[in-house]
Amino acid sequence: MAHLNPLSGGNFIRNEQPRSDGGSILKRFSLTGKTAIITGAAAGIGWAVAQAYAEMGCNIALWHFRNPEGPRRAEELIKRYNIICKAYRVDVRDTAAVDKAIDESVRDLNGRLDVFVANAGIPWTQGPMVDGPLDHYRDVVQSDLDSVYYCARAAARHWRRQRVESTDLFKNPLTDYSSGSFIATASMSGGIINIPQLQAAYNAAKAGVIHLIKSLAVEWALYARANSISPGYIMTEISDFVPQETKNIWHSKIPQGREGEPHELQGAYLYLASDASTYATGANFVIDGGFKKISLKFALVQNLGNQRSSDVTWVDNAATSLVSDPREIPKH
Repeated sequence: MAHLNPLSGGNFIRNEQPRSDGGSILKRFSLTGKTAIITGAAAGIGWAVAQAYAEMGCNIALWHFRNPEGPRRAEELIKRYNIICKAYRVDVRDTAAVDKAIDESVRDLNGRLDVFVANAGIPWTQGPMVDGPLDHYRDVVQSDLDSVYYCARAAARHWRRQRVESTDLFKNPLTDYSSGSFIATASMSGGIINIPQLQAAYNAAKAGVIHLIKSLAVEWALYARANSISPGYIMTEISDFVPQETKNIWHSKIPQGREGEPHELQGAYLYLASDASTYATGANFVIDGGFKKISLKFALVQNLGNQRSSDVTWVDNAATSLVSDPREIPKH
């Protein structure tokens, strides 16, 4: 399958498949007959995504590990939406376990893979890195970055085969298949330094996810799309350990004035899984209630001086330029 390598003789090989003819937007957002694997699917963002996909007709493999609710969640989706759904306990930090589970999931559902959502992850909870235990660092990086790589590698092999053979795992024709869609849950922390909490390992891992996805969008151009979603502060179990005093500081810097709810991310995950997003690849969707915009302005005020910070227009223009092109920060 070397001919699906996007680089040949130093030249970039583009995807030249015929463009979609559009058609009904409702049909393009439908996931009926498709199969998705979702990691970290028993709670939080992963569970919200699973519910959205199931409602849109998708067959789902719920991967869970630390949370034992997976089987019960699968039964709930089957009863509510009449889809094919099964739970699998998978340690996504183990590449052999990932390879085995993805093959089993595709075989158990309907022999095809359309969407993979790499959502599993854990927070950094040990304060300053200088005193933080290395075992916790390894666990965070393995859970939040390495696992995404392992899942992407395993999923891509299925998508490459499906593109070449145009069949599912049981050799049935794939008449309604164009490409795979890989969606990674990154974080706004991959592009900023959060305050007041200290979480260098988490920030670095999520930054790695964002750039990995951009790289995969190029490598997979002939058979799959890759995008990331970077949530801001979302009310899930992953942040239960955070003191309310810290959360109050978060809220004071979020234009929406609160943390988001998992269901407020469902639209983005649905868009990227569906045929409505066939031109979207290599993108990072930040959904943070406006936090990053405020954070950029705060940094400019603190680092570039109070005299400039008094010029509201300059700060606003500088923050906008910093997002698009740091070389274009306006002179004052």
